[in-house]
Amino acid sequence: MSEPIDLKKSLNLPQTSFAMKAQLAQKEPEIIKKWDGMNLYERIIQSRKDRPTFVLHDGPPYANGHIHLGTALNKILKDFIVKSRTMMGYLSPYIPGWDCHGLPIEIRVDQLLGTRKKEMSSTSGKNAASMP
Repeated sequence: MSEPIDLKKSLNLPQTSFAMKAQLAQKEPEIIKKWDGMNLYERIIQSRKDRPTFVLHDGPPYANGHIHLGTALNKILKDFIVKSRTMMGYLSPYIPGWDCHGLPIEIRVDQLLGTRKKEMSSTSGKNAASMP
């Protein structure tokens, strides 16, 4: 019987200096710490201070209830747009939005209170503790 063939030696694979295992849970915090130490975001914004501005206002994080895939997709797409415009040379700062005029909160309170809302005073908070 002949020796078994080492099939790895028969493949023409590229030789790289980086590890094949990503270990992102360990590496990402290190990368973010490095970027923070370099003030990378501030340097990018400063380097484009005299360039045309592109602003994409982002809405509140979870204005309409619990997070879902649509929320995640929205955030990811907006991040792509802002970063691509930055890479195109625009001054494109990230501006988070927090004002949704209270409407989603009001709708949620109405859902939680139901008909009990009619029995509550609009000026005193004495019944607020009874909310579920």
